[in-house]
Amino acid sequence: MNPFEQHAPKLESCLMDWRDMTPMSYDKHTVDPYTRTRVILMNGTEFENVWFSHQWSRNCKNGDVRRAVAMLRRSEQQQQKLIAALKPADETLLEHTIGYEQLAVDLTAQLAQREPDPYVKAALDFALLEDFDHLYRYADLLESENGQRAESIVGGYTEIMPGRPTIAHHRHPYDSIKKPINAKTADLKTKLCVGIITAAEQQTMNFYMNVCAAYPNDVGRALYREIGLVEEQHVSHYGSLMDPAATWLENLLMHQFTECYLYYSCMETETVPQIQKVWERLFEQELAHLHKAAELLYKEEHKEWRQVLGDGCFPEPLALGSNIPYVRSILQNTVDLTACRESYARVGALEPETDFFRYQKHVNHDIGSVSSHTVIDSHIRRFGEDYRFETAPNPIPALRERKEDNVEVGRKAMHREPAPVL
Repeated sequence: MNPFEQHAPKLESCLMDWRDMTPMSYDKHTVDPYTRTRVILMNGTEFENVWFSHQWSRNCKNGDVRRAVAMLRRSEQQQQKLIAALKPADETLLEHTIGYEQLAVDLTAQLAQREPDPYVKAALDFALLEDFDHLYRYADLLESENGQRAESIVGGYTEIMPGRPTIAHHRHPYDSIKKPINAKTADLKTKLCVGIITAAEQQTMNFYMNVCAAYPNDVGRALYREIGLVEEQHVSHYGSLMDPAATWLENLLMHQFTECYLYYSCMETETVPQIQKVWERLFEQELAHLHKAAELLYKEEHKEWRQVLGDGCFPEPLALGSNIPYVRSILQNTVDLTACRESYARVGALEPETDFFRYQKHVNHDIGSVSSHTVIDSHIRRFGEDYRFETAPNPIPALRERKEDNVEVGRKAMHREPAPVL
């Protein structure tokens, strides 16, 4: 589909009243896990657009452009409020969090498997194992607090077991910055990928930053605080892939095109009829936003949308689904990687005084105060072993032990050949 060939409604007609912004929420007991994750994904996508346009408005001198962007932003805000209301009131913070991490795992895996740029794929594969481990940590907290098994939330589509342990995720800020893509030469899939994953991780970061202060006990507050810091690293990691040479108007067009593409993907893959209608409606509104962005680009910079988007045709729809074999293969091959400036390296190949070890020593010198570890340790003391949902033993032998949390994988050398720098 080419969205520029579709009829777009008038922008003013996209504004909604309160009834429009109050949809029927899904039933958390019967909803398909990927409906839940689509809601989270699109909520984050809308937030990214609102955040982007605010930043632009604060850095723009042209009042007419600021007013046009304000109109787009108001419509985006209303869309975000509608999507947020799809979440039912009886879905707890932890249940919602399991959905966040399932989205992070399966979205990242899907994007990585179709990514044509090897450098961007390596960035996805690297952070994938960290969100995979976060899912495991939150799932153990869920069972400890409520006796609830997270496999019922993920529907058996996503495994729950240790990945690269969260204690190993804490790296020096310098190591979060990667090489940006060139938007003029990059494949459209790559440009979409970078925008989609940055928005999704940013939404997770923002959610955890707020929840860590609102969670009803200190154990949960500490876990959200720790993982929220890792999610900030992920936002820096993915956001640094964006082309800093792109203009604000080129970025606006790309943001709107990404939204159109994601709503189109949701329309094509949604299994709940009432929510599919929501995606259809919002896709129609996004067409208006996209056409307005193209109009602004031409008016202010004398550029055609084709100069940014090529032929403007969508790739195949992004379909969220199970990725168990792929995640296992990445775990098997890259669990002991860490970031090293713009590259990645095996922990065992690093010099003792590198930034990674210095930062680890500073932050994690008292392992007993690292909440991602103590949550598992507490679960083991209470139940005799950790909580997992596995289809087979963990592909890393050192992570198969269920009566002790491993704090060395990803922080100390493993017995394997050093990998080349990527």
